[in-house]
Amino acid sequence: MSDADRTHDVVVWGATGVAGRFAAEYLAERYGPDELALAIGGRDREQLDALAADLARRGDARDDVPVVVGDATAPESLRAIARDTRVVCTTVGPYTRLGTPLVEACVATGTDYCDLTGEVNWVRESIDRFHEPAVDAGARIVHSCGFDSVPADLGTLLVQSFAGETHGAPCETVRIYLDGGSGSVSGGTLASAGELFAAAATDPLAREALRNPYSLAPRGERRGVDPGEQRWPRRDALRGEWTAPSPMAPVNERVVRRSNALLGYPWGREFRCSEVVPTGDGPVGAATAGLVAGGLGLFTAAMSVGPIRSALRRHVFPDPGEGPTREEAEAGHFRIGLRGRGTGPDGPFTVEAEFGADRDPGYGATARMLGESAVCLARDEVDSPFDGGVLTPASGIGLPLAERLREVGFTASVDEAGPTVDE
Repeated sequence: MSDADRTHDVVVWGATGVAGRFAAEYLAERYGPDELALAIGGRDREQLDALAADLARRGDARDDVPVVVGDATAPESLRAIARDTRVVCTTVGPYTRLGTPLVEACVATGTDYCDLTGEVNWVRESIDRFHEPAVDAGARIVHSCGFDSVPADLGTLLVQSFAGETHGAPCETVRIYLDGGSGSVSGGTLASAGELFAAAATDPLAREALRNPYSLAPRGERRGVDPGEQRWPRRDALRGEWTAPSPMAPVNERVVRRSNALLGYPWGREFRCSEVVPTGDGPVGAATAGLVAGGLGLFTAAMSVGPIRSALRRHVFPDPGEGPTREEAEAGHFRIGLRGRGTGPDGPFTVEAEFGADRDPGYGATARMLGESAVCLARDEVDSPFDGGVLTPASGIGLPLAERLREVGFTASVDEAGPTVDE
C-alpha cells in the first residue's frame, strides 16, 4: 500500500492515557488539518470520542479528530489501523506486556512507528524479532522517542556531527550529564520499571540485556570496550566535579551505542559513552554523589525482590494513568549537558552541547519529542540511511528532529568547550 492510499498521517495510540493525551493535545494544537491528518486510537470508544470532542474545541482549525478503535488481543484490529496510517505513535505501556502486537502490525503493513519505551529487555526482543522483517517491509520502528532517549541520543549526534565538521574527527568519549530539572513520575513510567525488574528476575535474556552494555547492538556485535554504566561516585575529569550514577543510564547508553553501530561506527568501535548525575565539587559534591548512588542502589535492590516490588507497586507507586495536570507539565523543566573529547589532525579538542526545555521532561517535553518524531516520519523529514528496521532517534530520524524541536522552544546547541582535562 502506498502512503497516498492511507487516510491518517499520524495515529496517537493510547490517547486517553496521560502521556497519550499530552501528545494528542500537542499535535492537535500545533498542526491544523491541512498540515497533519491526525487520529486518536485505543480500546475505549466512549473515552476516545470525549477526547476527540475536546481536541476539536482546543484546535480552532479542526472540526473533528477521527477515532480508531482496536485491541492488542485482536491483532487484526491493529493491522487494520496500521494499514490506514503512515505513522503509529504509541504511549501504551508497559511495552513488555502490551507493545509487541502493535509493532508486529506495523511491520506487517509497512507502517512507521514511534514510542516512549525505556524497557531495554523489550527493545532487545523487538530488535531480535523485527529488525530484518522491518527492513524488508520498509517500516521504520523507532523506539525511545521521549525523555528516554532523545536528549541523550540526539545530543550525542549533535556533538559528533560538530566534531566531525569542525575538527575532522569524532569524539572518542561522550559524557551525558543530567544537569537539572523538575517534573513528576507517572504511574505508567513506574509500571514499566516494575515490568523491567520482574522480567529480569525470571528471564535470562532480560538479565543479559541489562548486564551487557552492548545488548541493543546488532546481532554478532554485542561486545566492545565500554564497561557500561557508572555504579559508584566518581570525580569527573571532563568537568572537574563529582558525579553519581544516573537512573536513566542503562537505557540511554545502550541506545547511543546502537546508534553508532547502526550508522556503521562513524564514531569508531572504541567509542565510549556514559551518563551521570553531576553533584558539584569538593566534600559536599562527594557526599551528595554518595547519597545519590546509595539511594539508587537501595531502589534497585528493593525492586529486585519480588514481594517488595509488589508491595511498592500496590501501596506506594501511583496507578497507571495518573500523572501531572497540564499546568504542572508546563511548569517543569530539564537541562542535559554533554561533553565530547577527541583528537583531530590539530590535536585534542573538547565539544560541549546542551539539550533542554522549559517543560516537565516526562510529559510536557516528552509530548513534543514524541509528536515531532512522528511528524518527521510522516513527512519523511529524516537524515537517515534506513528506509526500515528497528531504529533509534539518531539513526532513524537524525538532526531534522533537533531542528523541529528548536522550532517549538527546545534548546539543542553545540559549540567548542574548554581544553580537555586528562583523566
